[in-house]
Amino acid sequence: MTGTGVVSKLASDPRHFQIFSLSCLVALQMFWADFGPSLFVAFLAVGGCLFFQLVFSKLFSVKLDLRSPLISGLSLSILLKASVLWLYPAAALITVGSKFLIRFRGKHVFNPTNIAIVVLVLLFPQIAWVSPGQWGQAAWLVFLLCCCGLLVLYQIPRRDMGPMFLLMWAGVLFGRALWLGDPLVIPFHQLQSGALLIFCFFMISDPKTIPDRFIGRVIFGALVAAVAYYIQFKMFRTDGLLIALALVSAFTPLVDLLLPGKSYSWGDRIHKHTQPKEVPICALSTP
Repeated sequence: MTGTGVVSKLASDPRHFQIFSLSCLVALQMFWADFGPSLFVAFLAVGGCLFFQLVFSKLFSVKLDLRSPLISGLSLSILLKASVLWLYPAAALITVGSKFLIRFRGKHVFNPTNIAIVVLVLLFPQIAWVSPGQWGQAAWLVFLLCCCGLLVLYQIPRRDMGPMFLLMWAGVLFGRALWLGDPLVIPFHQLQSGALLIFCFFMISDPKTIPDRFIGRVIFGALVAAVAYYIQFKMFRTDGLLIALALVSAFTPLVDLLLPGKSYSWGDRIHKHTQPKEVPICALSTP
């Protein structure tokens, strides 16, 4: 295969861009910042996801593909914080297990990394947590994360979800500031969060767990923003976005039933001047 053929093959599946981007973020945390995971923690998270993917693939007689669990393991390394090491392989088990066990019409219902983090944070609040402010507000880091996110979304047909939700959440934050009479520097500061950008570009934008139809994704994003607002500003939890995504994702099958659209398979590409027809979901896909 020629060099051009290799590049074309890599570009045909957005997971390759996700792996590259997340690997860069993990390396950045490890070697250029004080808040990153240790090499052993990354090994437990990534290795655990790869191991359980192998186990479940054998159990369900599914062709082994290590790209998705690699993405999940890297995401766990970045977002999950724990004071005991056994939580990382436990998170890996929930992450991979949810893809195989909680499915509807060929789609896994929950974003795997999201549901694992939410379950552990709610069950073990004293030893598991997320740190939304861990990335700080440095402009260069925000720019880097934006670039990585756009690099991923460039190849994903449903790339509207991430930027659309970011605009929705910005509207929530600025609307709240105006209602309370707060200076607008506050919502600007709240938006300058690496964790928020990771959520928008790597989690809520997952094409395998969001509604298939555009109007369904609009409703989905609005519900996540509304629930997250209540959790974050009424219940005073800093992990409101993650919990909101897990709660609203439980209703994605209902949205897909009411507003059916074309299901997504890894490697699907959008071609210019070609609009896919909206059809009911019928085909099973590989976890």
